[in-house]
Amino acid sequence: MHIDPLERKWAYTALGMAGLFVSIIMVDALIHGINAPSHVETIDSARLHLSEEFAEDNLGVKVDAEGAITVRMVAGRYSFYPKHIAVPSETKVTFRWVSTDVLHGVHIPMTNMSTMIVPGYVAQVTTSFPKPGEYPVLCNEYCGLGHDHMWSNISVVAKENWTAPTNAPVTGDAK
Repeated sequence: MHIDPLERKWAYTALGMAGLFVSIIMVDALIHGINAPSHVETIDSARLHLSEEFAEDNLGVKVDAEGAITVRMVAGRYSFYPKHIAVPSETKVTFRWVSTDVLHGVHIPMTNMSTMIVPGYVAQVTTSFPKPGEYPVLCNEYCGLGHDHMWSNISVVAKENWTAPTNAPVTGDAK
């Protein structure tokens, strides 16, 4: 079998470029700590309303005894629930998302927040909002005919002006 020397050079060049790109991606992933999700949590999408964590009364912003903020939201039937939440700026916020029906994507423009919401799994992302303002929550994965109406809103309030929700669970010693 004879391969022309010019074709051989181009083949080596193409393989070298592919190797270079893979190496760059690997080094970047190691330096920035990028990895696949390792915490896989499953949930029965058909019984979300019966689950303790994602029952209707537990959706939205919750603050635990240590002050950690968790937002639980449900994506389904062309909407995010709840439709509006308020969180403090410059504070870590953990979002926990589930889907009731099909694959959804969630994206909050002007932030690093973007993830897929797969039915049967809990998607968890921790982020913070650097400055106060109104942030839309958009579905970025086509999910059906009402996809263009699937949105929600986050009001980010200055850290010093934010008050925890009144329905936040109270734990610890009551006096």
